[in-house]
Amino acid sequence: MELVNHIAEDYAKHFSSPLDDTLQQVEDFTLKHHPHAQMLSGHVQGKLLEMISCMTRPQRILEIGTFTGFSALCLAKGLQPGGTLHTIELREDDAATAKKYFKQANAENIILHIGDAKDIIPVLKEQWDLVFIDADKVSYIEYYELTLPAVKKGGFILADNVLFHGEVLQTELKGKNAKAIQAFNEHVANDERVERVLLTVRDGLLLMKKL
Repeated sequence: MELVNHIAEDYAKHFSSPLDDTLQQVEDFTLKHHPHAQMLSGHVQGKLLEMISCMTRPQRILEIGTFTGFSALCLAKGLQPGGTLHTIELREDDAATAKKYFKQANAENIILHIGDAKDIIPVLKEQWDLVFIDADKVSYIEYYELTLPAVKKGGFILADNVLFHGEVLQTELKGKNAKAIQAFNEHVANDERVERVLLTVRDGLLLMKKL
């Protein structure tokens, strides 16, 4: 299902600020070479992530799901001086790609962890200002519950793909990922610990504020 008209998406991209050189290279490389290039946040959502980070000025960011490094580089742009972004990637090949571009961007404020986020998150012992969840969909509720207690009051969690290619809009949910995302959306909707807004950007972005 086409969630965003491609003409409208191109129009939005045209009137959004351009990507810097490294981000453009990450996007070009991923779209050309990666078999799952659709997982890339892309120009418009990338600029939105950057803007959210710049508006909130976080000291500590956690990203669950690095992929090729695009979103981490966007989010890191809003870090306060001395701030740090921790990003976790399960797949070693994607982590290697991201590491290359982090080095190219001189992003010394990004710390890349390779492995299972469920094992890594509990040992980080950080208080998060901003969390971005963009990993395996069946674990979204678990990632949310692992991170929310460590999010500062007034801090934010972002979750990507909460429309899951429009599958959650269907009368009958069939795939495991669509069912997992629907369960996650309902879980957050019933959680009085957060305020939330679901944005119809790209594949759906859920923005939550911890009360």
